[in-house]
Amino acid sequence: MTNVTIIGAQWGDEGKGKVVDWLASRADVVVRFQGGHNAGHTLVVGEQTYKLSLLPSGLVRGKLGIIGNGVVIDPFALLAEIARLSAQGLPVTPETLRIADNAPLILPLHAALDSAREVARGERKIGTTGRGIGPAYEDKVARRAIRVCDLAEPETLSAKLDELLLHHNTLLAGLGAPTFNKADLLASLLALAPQILPFAEPVWERLAQARHDGQRILFEGAQAVMLDVDHGTYPFVTSSNTVAGTAASGSGMGPDAVGRVLGIAKAYCTRVGSGPFPTELNDDTGRMLGERGHEFGTVTGRKRRCGWFDAALVRQAVKVGGINGLALTKLDVLDGFSELKIGVGYRINGQTFKHLPAGMAAQATAEPIYEVLEGWSASTRGARSWAQLPAAAIKYVKRIEELVEAPVTLLSTSPERDDTILVQDPFAS
Repeated sequence: MTNVTIIGAQWGDEGKGKVVDWLASRADVVVRFQGGHNAGHTLVVGEQTYKLSLLPSGLVRGKLGIIGNGVVIDPFALLAEIARLSAQGLPVTPETLRIADNAPLILPLHAALDSAREVARGERKIGTTGRGIGPAYEDKVARRAIRVCDLAEPETLSAKLDELLLHHNTLLAGLGAPTFNKADLLASLLALAPQILPFAEPVWERLAQARHDGQRILFEGAQAVMLDVDHGTYPFVTSSNTVAGTAASGSGMGPDAVGRVLGIAKAYCTRVGSGPFPTELNDDTGRMLGERGHEFGTVTGRKRRCGWFDAALVRQAVKVGGINGLALTKLDVLDGFSELKIGVGYRINGQTFKHLPAGMAAQATAEPIYEVLEGWSASTRGARSWAQLPAAAIKYVKRIEELVEAPVTLLSTSPERDDTILVQDPFAS
């Protein structure tokens, strides 16, 4: 048996939470390896709906959850999320959750700087969630981050806050935003330290032992390949690497631990925030996709932009993300359309491209080249086998496979965890 890594193959919000939850029944450990509480995974279990941002989705399945060193952690948000799940009858304890002691922290000053910058950008705003993710990663790279382990060392914490505030208060003042007081920040961090530190440990050691013992590890990515800070639609991206290789560096394991890579993609396409979206539909069809798919962000509640499936984009994600197979979600949203379109390339300044170029101007002016397919009138919702799908729906899925150059190994036909068609178990070696 092999480990499995799950990543998004579009611009995020593809339904990774349900797929992780579904696959967690076959795993022993579930690991978050990048991103922060800007990620949002919604899990529907019977009558209960869980909305997770930082916590690994496998906790809902009773699996050991690990937050790796590649994640930036807002300790206040983490404790609030733990309290919310506990109130829903799902207690989170140090026996079920472990946190990398070398993971960086997001502080209130990071969110303040994030928001102040977006305001200053005006019409050129990136569309961040304003939760401090980017500034926290900047501090990590600049070697001034406060990490989980620092909560156990008050003197270290105090000295690091001096450096951090020298940097951030200068920027905040320059942007006309309120600055932060060291005493207040120090007091709040020291107060929450006893609540966070019981979860902390060198998780790389636990993961090494789990692998030695033959346990199955499921790596859970946040956001998606086209939001990767290197490979996405820069600068309209997140602040971390979202590709499968980050599962290794973001958890403290070697690259051979990543295992089989499953890319999640909707049967159509959505995006939250600013940035290029060649197949976006600003018409009744786009509104219908949004209404049927309940397209609102799990974390922010922002309305998602909707459009046709972009096979050229997903093919690009397959190549740079290291994807071995696709999990296609929300097929049922397409029920009832007389015809469907798939983006197969782009036309930019009279030239044809099979990929989305890196240049901002090229991306902004890219016009989609479509292939038209027959739709279907019968319902696919709740289908659990290929035999329950209309022939046109099967043809649509098969055409996607051909265009993205990766097989569809799992097909989701509703938010319910068991409404899934498994073509190949990703954990099978």
